[in-house]
Amino acid sequence: MSTNVGAIRLAMAQLLAWRSVASRPLRALLLCGGFGVGVGVMIVLLAVGEAMVRQASQERLVGGGTITVLPEGIDIEVLTTGGLGGLFFSVPNARFVHRQVLNAPRLSDVVTVAAPQLEGKLLYVTTADGVEHPVRASGEIPSATRTLGALPTVAAGAWEDDEGDRRWMTPTPAELRHDIDHFHLPTPGMANRNSWGEWHYFNVISPDANRWAFVSFIVGGDVTGDQWGGQVLVTLHERGRAPRRFSRTIPKERVRFSTRDANLTIGNDSVRVLPDGRYAVRADVREEGTGTPLTLDMVLSPAPRVDFPGATLVSGDFTSGYAVPALRADATGSLCVARVCEQFDGAQAYHDHNWGGWRGVTWEWGSARAGAYTLLYGRVTPEDSASATGSATAGGNAPLFVYVTDAQGFLALFRPRVIRYNDARAVQTANGVLKVPATAELYDVRGSDTLRLMLTVDDAVATDTRIGLVERGDSESARALQKPWFVQMAGEARLEGRVRGRVLSGRGRGFFETYR
Repeated sequence: MSTNVGAIRLAMAQLLAWRSVASRPLRALLLCGGFGVGVGVMIVLLAVGEAMVRQASQERLVGGGTITVLPEGIDIEVLTTGGLGGLFFSVPNARFVHRQVLNAPRLSDVVTVAAPQLEGKLLYVTTADGVEHPVRASGEIPSATRTLGALPTVAAGAWEDDEGDRRWMTPTPAELRHDIDHFHLPTPGMANRNSWGEWHYFNVISPDANRWAFVSFIVGGDVTGDQWGGQVLVTLHERGRAPRRFSRTIPKERVRFSTRDANLTIGNDSVRVLPDGRYAVRADVREEGTGTPLTLDMVLSPAPRVDFPGATLVSGDFTSGYAVPALRADATGSLCVARVCEQFDGAQAYHDHNWGGWRGVTWEWGSARAGAYTLLYGRVTPEDSASATGSATAGGNAPLFVYVTDAQGFLALFRPRVIRYNDARAVQTANGVLKVPATAELYDVRGSDTLRLMLTVDDAVATDTRIGLVERGDSESARALQKPWFVQMAGEARLEGRVRGRVLSGRGRGFFETYR
């Protein structure tokens, strides 16, 4: 009897369900679809969770260690597709990240070892018979991976660091300078190769901050062809007086540069990296117009870890590269004009390196000390972005960067949208009075970090870029600028802000550049 009752109840339930579906088919379809989606989502979540749990128990899938550093913007969930071996990206400026961030003294209490690794990179190998084969390749620093506890079992032989591994991880000061500061060739396919320019730039300030010198060793023109040469240019500045220019132009046959090291020879003048990483700078030039001789014999000692690793911007036919091997340095030596010499002993100094095609290019730039901090800010505007707006303005719409360092190296990076100038200062030019900045301010907030950088200009000079090759690399092709006056300023920088809960405060001297 109970069996019959159960069967009757089941039949009635099935009949009611069917009639409910038949009477409201759309509602029933919607409910079924929602139930199916819910079940599908649950299955996906369970699968993702299982994959992440499996990866967490297999460190080799993400390179070992307790933290994996990925490029900004990478979704962590993509790791469930097979770990880093399934992804095709790398960390930009990985050596800088390793040396100045992960392996820096600032994090020595929390970071035991940082091990750089490449997993599953796609390469192409061409055999002797000309057949090309796609392969997957991985790369590691054996000693770092071993310390990390993620070194694979070696079936035979030994896997140890080679000279390239050592130089990447712990370069000597001289090796680091050469790696950052070497010379370059124009990019393939560059249309305006004659606009190529590359130079070493130095500045040094007298102890009383009333005098300073800008020194440029320039290689200009298409260095892969016949139309190029070198120039050494020294500009002497004294507060309240017109600058004096001393220069010498040398044909290409007497110019030596290398894409493997930072040493440069232009005639009898030279920049040399010494074995301990210091720079020896020597020049013998004459004043333009008078022929008065100037000799410079100076050694720059860069502060440890206070450098900018360098970057190359490429946009169509535009290439611009910039590196600062000596963001904070001391200079010792002599600068003599007509046998009247000024001696420097631990004077404030700076050195950077620029390369690229400079046709129509403008920039904002500044470098200063602010107490215990050293600052670098800048922005480059290529010709194409200037022409797109109808005017070659110095800055465009791209944000600037402000790079902040202390004695331990890199501290913070800010990205102000604008630099606010107050053009209340006037300088005399061949074309009359030109208004230039008297003050400037940069401000930015990034999370809980803040920056306010205030500049006060106490000396400025404007150079007409239409006259030809001028300081800092402009060539004759820069004559198309709608704002052709290259303005070099000296003054005081004042820093305020906060980084990681630490108050930033300081002031000091610096140099700044813009266009008007």
